[in-house]
Amino acid sequence: MVTKAIIPAGGVGTRFLPTTKVLPKEMLPILEKPAIQYIVEEGLRAGLKNYIVVTSKHKTCLEDHFDINQELVSFLEEKGKHSLIDGIEKIVQLANFVYVRQREPRGLGHAIWTARNVIGKEYVAIFLPDDIIVHSTPAIGQLMQVAQQEKCSVIAVQEVPMNTVSNYGVIGVRKQFSPNLFQVKELVEKPTISQAPSNLAIIGRYVLSPSIFGALDELKIGVNGEVQLTDAIQSLLLSGEKVFAYKVQGVRHDVGNPMGLLKANIDLALRNPKYSDILLDYLSELDREFVVMQGKANLLNKNAGSKPILPL
Repeated sequence: MVTKAIIPAGGVGTRFLPTTKVLPKEMLPILEKPAIQYIVEEGLRAGLKNYIVVTSKHKTCLEDHFDINQELVSFLEEKGKHSLIDGIEKIVQLANFVYVRQREPRGLGHAIWTARNVIGKEYVAIFLPDDIIVHSTPAIGQLMQVAQQEKCSVIAVQEVPMNTVSNYGVIGVRKQFSPNLFQVKELVEKPTISQAPSNLAIIGRYVLSPSIFGALDELKIGVNGEVQLTDAIQSLLLSGEKVFAYKVQGVRHDVGNPMGLLKANIDLALRNPKYSDILLDYLSELDREFVVMQGKANLLNKNAGSKPILPL
């Protein structure tokens, strides 16, 4: 049912400046791999082999990454580092890539619309590269299964605290079929707490019907002066199409900000036998040093009669 995926990667990455002045945020590392590689690997595990990457100016290194570097391969062969060669070439051999330029930053909906001529009249998977989701079953595969079962568009959601709903698109529920599966009644982009129909926030995985491109064609500028994908999905609902939401299973990391990227690195390092023991030893040492520092600070505070200078 789904054979192609869109990865919108045209954003500027202002939260990571000055690093993203020359390096796309999608290439920032999580352990030894760039973030975007985790997205493609998730898709491959779900059986997706065709990727349309929406890029912008100064992002040609994304194309270079998913290509063969013969000089590097020759160098690694000379050094006998064949396992590194296999890791680099595996994705290149399994996946096909098409790159489409988004000429101006007009929002997520516009980025998806830019890829319309490559998709055609078929359902399409969409990955937002800011979201890394860790689970034995690929998150996009979970959505693809629901889409095939229900014959409709499916969006990924997760529960978030109500005081954070204004950071997301949020769904209203028409009907709940299981603890994780919902039929969508409405979608609201970045609502206030009083406007939010629930605390089920849309996260970066979608499987959408080809009608999404027609909806984007007719869309007006939305929140933040951008073309919003959420508004286009709402148009599908208004036209009579069914849309389901699935509470994806797995640990989600928002790597679109520095702290989220740091947390993803720590989490994936702790899951990796190559790094976990080293990291745990390091964190234990940090903890001991902090306790000593805190003890000294508390002694100074007691002697000075002041408020704590380190948080408890």
